[in-house]
Amino acid sequence: MRTKLALMSVVLGLLLTGRATPLAAHHAFAAEFDANKPVKFEGTVTKMQWTNPHVWLYVDVKKSDGKVENWAFEAGTPNVLFRRGFTKNALLPGTKVLVDGYQSKDGSHRANGRDITFADGRKLFLGSSGTGAPYELPTGQK
Repeated sequence: MRTKLALMSVVLGLLLTGRATPLAAHHAFAAEFDANKPVKFEGTVTKMQWTNPHVWLYVDVKKSDGKVENWAFEAGTPNVLFRRGFTKNALLPGTKVLVDGYQSKDGSHRANGRDITFADGRKLFLGSSGTGAPYELPTGQK
């Protein structure tokens, strides 16, 4: 009886560990985004998608050649953004913004959003804390 209980405990533990690994990997910044490829775009919000586990911000960016690219920026969770002052109506389509972050490793028009600056100068942090994303050092520090 004890042997069966011990075996069941080991099997259950392995199953739970195997299931937890992909969930933890999802939150690793380095798995999807490249800290060596910072991006900064001025553009117009086309959509803000409030979904778990991350909010997505879509911005039309006009390139120097006149072409418009739609970029998707991954932000923090809806709860985290709400506590920072965002609401579902904070970034309506047509809102002019400056967004900076880090490009996806696959080179697509996706990035991990770091900060967003509004036309009136307000600046808010878009990311989740503890994601492994780079942080800015105060001027003069390395």
